[in-house]
Amino acid sequence: MTTHPVTGKSGLTRAAAAYGLGLMTLLNFVNYIDRYVFPAVAPRVQAALSLTDTEVGLCGSAFLFSYFIVSPLFGWLGDRFSRTRLMAFGVAVWSVATAGGGLARTLGQMLFARGSVGVGEASYAAISPALISDYYPPERRGRVFSIFYLAIPVGSAVGYLLGGAIEAHYGWRAAFFAVGLPGLLLAMLTLTAPDPPRGVNDAPTAPDEPAGSYLHALGLLVHNRDYVMAVAGYAAYTFAVGGMSFWMPTFLQRVMTIPLDRANYVVGLVTVVAGIGGTFLGGYIADALAPRVRQAHLWVSGVSMVLAVPFTLLAFTTRDQTVLTLSLLAAEFMVFLSTGPINVVIVSAVPVAMRATAMAVSIFVIHLFGDAAAPPVIGAVSERVGLARAVLVMPFVVALSAAIWIVAAMKPSRPAA
Repeated sequence: MTTHPVTGKSGLTRAAAAYGLGLMTLLNFVNYIDRYVFPAVAPRVQAALSLTDTEVGLCGSAFLFSYFIVSPLFGWLGDRFSRTRLMAFGVAVWSVATAGGGLARTLGQMLFARGSVGVGEASYAAISPALISDYYPPERRGRVFSIFYLAIPVGSAVGYLLGGAIEAHYGWRAAFFAVGLPGLLLAMLTLTAPDPPRGVNDAPTAPDEPAGSYLHALGLLVHNRDYVMAVAGYAAYTFAVGGMSFWMPTFLQRVMTIPLDRANYVVGLVTVVAGIGGTFLGGYIADALAPRVRQAHLWVSGVSMVLAVPFTLLAFTTRDQTVLTLSLLAAEFMVFLSTGPINVVIVSAVPVAMRATAMAVSIFVIHLFGDAAAPPVIGAVSERVGLARAVLVMPFVVALSAAIWIVAAMKPSRPAA
């Protein structure tokens, strides 16, 4: 343990911080495998359970509905109690629930299983960014969050690839069992993560303990303009990412007539290459610009989304497989550039004692209006006008996210108090 020169609080050694970051990243990796195994096998589940496009879209969003509903509770708990114990509980729940999807025989059973996944993931997702913020000082957080969020594209890609490969050989039920049950071991490992004092790497600009009621905390967040605009743009971003990630394998199979196992391979490969490159570079670029450019993290997020718009439009309008693959690669690269920077904005815009609550509220908002809404909305539109037209909503929401973040970046920031 070390003592931080500003706060005087007990901090972490470099090795302990690296271990905590590595473990959080591993958990995030498994988290996204468990999320994206469902889109990989969704056409098979749809056929086996006789589901409509709207119903299979609801199954894809079920974990997100419970996820954003209970996230504020875990955020409140994470600002007050042991963060590692809360996360260990969540990892165990989501692992068992993922495996439970393989037992579903009806729409209701699948909705329950996927909804339970969201309950477990909420405890982890609401708390881990605040915990990581206590591992490293502000000037390193862009790079650190980029490492942490590398798990999103890699885990998503592995979810597609594992789901597709296991389904092809053993059936879709086996895919849920294979990716879910090993998480129980990670639940125990989570208890070994460091849990340093809150705000140990920040200047003492806020009280050590959360002040006021939960409603008071919500009031502070609502009146925090930087936080509100960051989260609003993030909701549009999440709608686009959620819609693309869920419907792309089905789009490739149905519209482009690509076999499902090949479609999952294409989506997985594009996601991992674009996601690693974009997520990794985004944080480093924002950190490098921060000393010279005001609101650098917001500017990187907004400009990257602007650049993503034409590639997203091309990916859903071309019927050439090579052009589609390359444009999807470019679109995802640009989108993932903003992942690390925008999360730095969210945790930096609020007092240290409210970070878990702020992350939990942002999770509630971005999933309510983002990827929880996207699969069933696009599914419902698909039933009326066809999937080829329904997916064209994605370029629009990418542009909306870009506009919100650029407007936010143009205004003077207000330091968290």
